[in-house]
Amino acid sequence: MTQKAERLNNPVMSVIRGNIGIIVVLLLLFVALSFTSSVFLTQDNLITVLRQISINVFLALGMTLVIILAGIDLSVGAIVALSGTLTVGLIVTTGMPVYLAIVIGLVIGAAIGFVNGCIVTQFKLPAFIVTLATMNIAQGIAYLYSGGQSVRIRDAAYTSIGTGQLFGFLPLPVLYMFILVFIFSTLLMKTKFGTYIYAIGGNREAARLSGVPIKKVEITVYTITGLLAAFAGIVLSARMYSGQPSVGAGYEMDAIAACVLGGVSMAGGRGRISGTIFGAMVIGVISNGLNLLGVSSFWQLVVKGLIILIAILVDAQKGKKLSFSFKAAKQ
Repeated sequence: MTQKAERLNNPVMSVIRGNIGIIVVLLLLFVALSFTSSVFLTQDNLITVLRQISINVFLALGMTLVIILAGIDLSVGAIVALSGTLTVGLIVTTGMPVYLAIVIGLVIGAAIGFVNGCIVTQFKLPAFIVTLATMNIAQGIAYLYSGGQSVRIRDAAYTSIGTGQLFGFLPLPVLYMFILVFIFSTLLMKTKFGTYIYAIGGNREAARLSGVPIKKVEITVYTITGLLAAFAGIVLSARMYSGQPSVGAGYEMDAIAACVLGGVSMAGGRGRISGTIFGAMVIGVISNGLNLLGVSSFWQLVVKGLIILIAILVDAQKGKKLSFSFKAAKQ
């Protein structure tokens, strides 16, 4: 094999080529913020950025799978609130062992995802409407369970899940993020299940005729997304020393933004985990930079909204170009 062929087959080079646009954007952000804030490039701040984006990455990994299927899941933010509040509440108010409360919290998230998948596939309803409904249900249950109040926890065995460090400097949420990114990158790119996801999102009818178990795949993907959201809620509540029913609002938008920014097509059938990670990093760096510059959180919402809008417009233009190229090829 020639050196050129080896470079082409190098997975790192493949990731760079596939995400060159957003990588350039990320580098420009780093350069700009390094000049506007002397704190930005410090080790402590960069680790803070990684810690902050870890929760969004947990959600965005599942959202990537859902969007590649040509679906959407708006319930993930509410699952974050419900799982975190419920897990902390079970430990504090009932004295339940930490491991058992965590298992119940994860099962609740997976169950909501499973219900989403079953309703979407069995009744052929729009995922947007189904997950909007379950979002409100999950949010309501979180408020009912906690009485609208945050539940404090001091159990070190639990709080260390979100506050602990590896080797004295690497936050555990960042470690979880690295592990999950590796797992889901492998799942999507190296397994038959990942091939099925792309096939369904790319052409559902062709996938059905090819014998792809569409319903099973979709239900599994929504269940995984709910499980990841529950895990994010547990890690976040451990990091905040409390379960809060109000937390998680807008998290689904950040996850969607990370996916779209990273090149995951809202039309389905196209996207990479690596792109989603870069998308999450862009959002995290922008939020961190705006915080360092003292920009109001209200303006940050405006900026995020504009980012999502621009990303969707770019995605739409890519779709038109791909459609045009396909028609030209047929002619």
